[in-house]
Amino acid sequence: MSALLFRLRNVPNDEAEEIRQLLADHAIEFYETSAGNWGISFAGIWVKDEAQLAQARALIETYQKERLTSARAEYDQQVSEGRQRRMIDVIKENPIRFLIYVAVIALVLTLSIKPFLDLVGS
Repeated sequence: MSALLFRLRNVPNDEAEEIRQLLADHAIEFYETSAGNWGISFAGIWVKDEAQLAQARALIETYQKERLTSARAEYDQQVSEGRQRRMIDVIKENPIRFLIYVAVIALVLTLSIKPFLDLVGS
């Protein structure tokens, strides 16, 4: 009987491909279900043989720890070299867009809170 091994919702394509390759390299039989045309179905990687489930989970856990370590190291390197974008960098790149976003947020907040303020004022 098959068992769910790995959920694919919000998983980057490169990570999903590496998981597939990892399973294939260790001769673990699996199949994949997609989210469907509208993205409402259950996307995941399933192990065909439950006897291989523990081995597959251990492999994925090790892989994810290694991926986290390398991603953290890459991020730290970018920060130390000054290549990591910060919020102020995004604002400096396009200040007009930032001001428009702030104005829209202020408008939405005002329209959302105004009825309650009118109740308190009367």
